[in-house]
Amino acid sequence: MSPAARRRTVKIAPSLLSADFADIADQIRMVESGGADELHLDSMDGVFVPNFTWGMKIVKDLRKLTQLPFDCHLMIVEPEKYVDAFREAGADVITFHYEATPHQHRLLRHVRETGAKAGIAINPGTPVPMLVDLIEEIDRVLVMSVNPGFGGQSFIERALAKIAEVRTVLDKRNPACEIEVDGGIGLENIERAVKAGANVLVAGNSVFGADDPPETLREMRRRIDATAPRA
Repeated sequence: MSPAARRRTVKIAPSLLSADFADIADQIRMVESGGADELHLDSMDGVFVPNFTWGMKIVKDLRKLTQLPFDCHLMIVEPEKYVDAFREAGADVITFHYEATPHQHRLLRHVRETGAKAGIAINPGTPVPMLVDLIEEIDRVLVMSVNPGFGGQSFIERALAKIAEVRTVLDKRNPACEIEVDGGIGLENIERAVKAGANVLVAGNSVFGADDPPETLREMRRRIDATAPRA
């Protein structure tokens, strides 16, 4: 896949972890107006990561508020127990962590069987070669650019090399697979992330903490569109 082709398909996914849930309907409308391509929903269990967020009930309720695709990122142990429920609640993409289950191959196939896209995430300390035997079963690889569990962390620069490494493997064996990057993404580094090979950009505090979130999203889109030459 050429750099220009990747640029045309780059998506921005605001992370609702950074949104104000006291005004969540307006928060969602706000990022919709700025051109968000999908919404990123982090489910944390306090076991796999040291924080709690929401489960299937919140996803189901939020589903009523928007037609944007839901990118559900499961930071939970034993994700195989909950995939069906998240799909039923409205998840369009279901991403679980490589480190959270011993049966990654089986679970990727099961996620696809539900009709959702199957994603697999790797923590900063997990090397890319761990994914080699799974590549053909994956619809989206999520490269964590922070240690999972909390919003507002600083971007880990080493993630750029991991994105490029994943891109090299995918271009040979599964070029349709997307690469997502999550953690510390903002105006200062989105261009480098796209150049490295990412085509789904999760942005939390950089969007919801901005003075003008819709304009921030539009500026992100302008920078993405200027990153690679047009085909």
